[in-house]
Amino acid sequence: MTQYTRRSFLKRSLFTTASLSLLPAWAADTGSVRRRVLGANDDIRYAVVGFNGRGQDHLKELGGLSGARLVAVCDVDRHVLDRELAACKNRGQQVQGYTDVRRLLDNQDVDVVTFATPNHWHSLGAIWAIQAGKDVYVEKPISHNVWEGYQLVAAARKYNAIVQAGTQCRSNPGMREAIAWVQAGNLGKIRCAYGLCYKRRPSIGKVNGPQPIPPNVDYDLWCGPRDKAPLRRKHLHYDWHWVWPTGNGDLGNQGIHQMDIARWVLGQDRLSPRILSLGGRLGYSDDGTTPNTLIVLHDYPEAPLIFEVRGLPTSAGSSKMDNYYGASIGVVVTCEGGRLVIPSYDSATAFDKSGAEVKKFKGGASHFANFLEAVRSRDRSHLNAEVHECNLSSALCHTGNISYRLGKPHSPAELKEAAKDRPELADSLGRMEEHLAANMVDLAKTPVTLGAVLEMDPHNPERFLGSRHANALLRDPYRKPFVVPEQV
Repeated sequence: MTQYTRRSFLKRSLFTTASLSLLPAWAADTGSVRRRVLGANDDIRYAVVGFNGRGQDHLKELGGLSGARLVAVCDVDRHVLDRELAACKNRGQQVQGYTDVRRLLDNQDVDVVTFATPNHWHSLGAIWAIQAGKDVYVEKPISHNVWEGYQLVAAARKYNAIVQAGTQCRSNPGMREAIAWVQAGNLGKIRCAYGLCYKRRPSIGKVNGPQPIPPNVDYDLWCGPRDKAPLRRKHLHYDWHWVWPTGNGDLGNQGIHQMDIARWVLGQDRLSPRILSLGGRLGYSDDGTTPNTLIVLHDYPEAPLIFEVRGLPTSAGSSKMDNYYGASIGVVVTCEGGRLVIPSYDSATAFDKSGAEVKKFKGGASHFANFLEAVRSRDRSHLNAEVHECNLSSALCHTGNISYRLGKPHSPAELKEAAKDRPELADSLGRMEEHLAANMVDLAKTPVTLGAVLEMDPHNPERFLGSRHANALLRDPYRKPFVVPEQV
């Protein structure tokens, strides 16, 4: 591939932005697409979009599976793109490179597209790919907001697409066995599922004024559906997780995995009827806006789901993280007869009421292999993490964040009052306050935000009851031409 100088890249970017202002024909939402019929010996030709982080795992894992052939890569960062193209050339692979996903989707030699872009591109990119006749693997969360996640599910149904979400725990035999075992009542009735994301997230720093955009990045394409606003943080890449226009905080980053497992354990196939969040961005002051400390109550009547986010360490100056019954990034399921502790993606241990070990579960598998199997069979029931499942779990993250964003600072006494009727929530709050005290956070000076109590409309899973402000946050504003198509 031709290596571009900075000047030629900038000229090319300007030309691309001007010439692609109109969407291609496949984005007209006609409901009619052509998908290649795969023979038993045909390779599944795949493309990867976004590979400065998790996308590298897509390339590695798919590259190790027989019957799959990389034919295209796409990234808006020319340095990242050129680096991967050079690596492909060294491996003897004939691969097309793109900075604009629309041009990649025009390529009829692509059967499958995987997306590991920032969150604000997940639903739009996936829907466009479906409309272009591709099957899709899309990273978690599959959406940046509740509304567009439901549009993605609707597009998958409308166009008969195979769409796998990146919640890979669902493919691991150890996880599947453990959840089936506890759901069978081996520890008695489930009382509560705790999702845990205790993962160190240091300050991203503070800057004064707009920052320069890296000249190797097509910033118009990077922003896509979001406003092309000035960059007001030190790093463009990755730290987008910690600002609302592009990210969902750690609840929707790492936490979506554990949220999905917790909902799976509870057997819930709907959004929670009542939501309450509390937390804050505590322990430092930086350019991030999402909380680094958070508790979310999803008040399912059968058994609640409580999610806890902690980005600070065990104590000030420590490099260690807290744990709850041995899990830091995992799930703890409390039951009448004991508890199930899930401390990783592929293992779990059951304990009785006395704390004695009852049973262990272990085993992993390839999530991408499961996806390719379903692409060949054209049967979405073969998918372990079909997009509908991740849509519900992603939406639980979004509704928890909406409660938080509509909240106001409250005193410790007011927080205790709000939680007094829910023993599980009160326990989580007490442990959170101890955690913050160990990190020298004075809640009298930097009070915790108590979110709005929100109720979902039981007849409309995309609407809250009696809160226009909350309903306004169910959907993002979109920037033309990067508009998520409404499925009708």
